[in-house]
Amino acid sequence: MAKTRDAVRIPNAKVALSTASVYPESTATAFEIAARLGYDGVEVMVWTDPVSQDIEALRRLSDYHRVPILAVHAPCLLITQRVWSTDPWVKLQRARAAAEKLGASAVVVHPPFRWQRQYARDFVDGIWRMANETDVRFAVENMYPWRYRDREMQAYAPDWDVTKDDYRHFTIDLSHAATSRTDARELIERMGDRLGHVHLADGKGSAKDEHLVPGRGSQPCAEVLESLARTGFDGHVVIEVNTRRAMSGAEREADLAEALAFTRLHLAASAASAASSGPTVPPAEHSAARTERR
Repeated sequence: MAKTRDAVRIPNAKVALSTASVYPESTATAFEIAARLGYDGVEVMVWTDPVSQDIEALRRLSDYHRVPILAVHAPCLLITQRVWSTDPWVKLQRARAAAEKLGASAVVVHPPFRWQRQYARDFVDGIWRMANETDVRFAVENMYPWRYRDREMQAYAPDWDVTKDDYRHFTIDLSHAATSRTDARELIERMGDRLGHVHLADGKGSAKDEHLVPGRGSQPCAEVLESLARTGFDGHVVIEVNTRRAMSGAEREADLAEALAFTRLHLAASAASAASSGPTVPPAEHSAARTERR
């Protein structure tokens, strides 16, 4: 009998669908699609859809579709400046409360806009304080400079490159890496064992944040996923793609099915490959030992 040499190993990472991926459809539609396609859960983007802001409505959707809520994306976009208060710290407190009540393990947050001066000044210390008060991971997401023709604006503070500051957990967004024209692998290396969350989407390096279906751009999506598998990444991989140009619900669902298949395929790593390769993306669980800052 031939000896089996390469056993497929699947990491504990769950693959979730961001509710933003169905825009302009509703939050409720995202739960329906996630259930139908077999996603492991959803990440709720809290935005102007009232359902996304309503914990009980979200709980009912989760229970009805049997799709767990794995993460909550705090309302920190330009279009959500008045969602859950105009005070950014109140927004984060409500996002944490929502995550705790819904059983989500992560809150995704962007660095402040530069014009939010006091918030930006206190942001790093404030995120640490909040992280020390809960088991929910506050995972700060890499962003990008805003560009128009030959001009560039630094829109985020302390920095769009979140690895320049000290956070307990990071979110890597591969579309944002493309827009910032940064090597996602280098970003992940700098994040090290503090990488706690992944937004998977592709990009071609345009000045516009593209959020393409993985495999349709120039980002190392497959390589990153295979590295996560080899190192036993235990966070969540969230499909956050732009389907606004879909001509129908069927076309949108086909894009999201393709993204899920791509992700699951490349999250499978052979045991032989794992044994022969050194770690490139350390498991996020090791960062749990960082219980205090300084």
